[in-house]
Amino acid sequence: MGEPIARAELNAAVVRYRGRAPLGPIDLSAAPGEIVALCGASGCGKSTALRLLAGLETPASGEVRRPAGRGRTSLVFQAPTLMPWADARANVALPLRLSGMASAEAAALADQALARVGLTGREDARPAQLSGGMAMRVSLARALVTDPDLLLLDEPFAALDSITRRGLIEDLHRLWASGAPAVVFVTHDVEEAVYVASRLLIMQAGTGRVVARIDCPGPLPRPPGWRTAAAFRQTVEQAVDALDAAMGGAA
Repeated sequence: MGEPIARAELNAAVVRYRGRAPLGPIDLSAAPGEIVALCGASGCGKSTALRLLAGLETPASGEVRRPAGRGRTSLVFQAPTLMPWADARANVALPLRLSGMASAEAAALADQALARVGLTGREDARPAQLSGGMAMRVSLARALVTDPDLLLLDEPFAALDSITRRGLIEDLHRLWASGAPAVVFVTHDVEEAVYVASRLLIMQAGTGRVVARIDCPGPLPRPPGWRTAAAFRQTVEQAVDALDAAMGGAA
């Protein structure tokens, strides 16, 4: 038998709804230790691509390859999607309990995951007692508690204020650096995409295809002041131009 798949790939993948192809054909790959961002206007297929990688969609044609096994792929949505009746510890422990892990062991690992996202002391808090940023940290902890090989993030910071967003992006980079999974990050914010990712794919609404692939320079995690660095600003402008062209092409 070969080695377990740790790389995530879409190879000429197409999704069709009632005869219409909202996505593809699309080629996408994310290797261990790589952060790939998908950016584009609403309706370009970003979330559909993520659902393919998560195993929540089946392609009409093409191939999907992703890490095999329970807990090897984790998905974080735009909303935290926490169980409102359960505390943070129980929410984070859920994927472990579903895999059959004993309650005490799952709780201990959940506490460790909450500590990693800066929520030590909030283990007993329910979602209604948490701020939006804290709730998203709980969602991240739940995604990371299984030590996944592939982490999928569907606009996880879109509903948060800019200060909270920036803090969570730094947290994401720190957490990624500690385990180096493959990450696919969906956003409609070009500057956020260039800051978060090592590679950016621009998608076109109406065709559901990748129309530009842009390397994002600089080290990950980002050094202090990176948002003002010339290489960062130049890449943002390159990505904005590519997105403008993609939106014009879809009109």
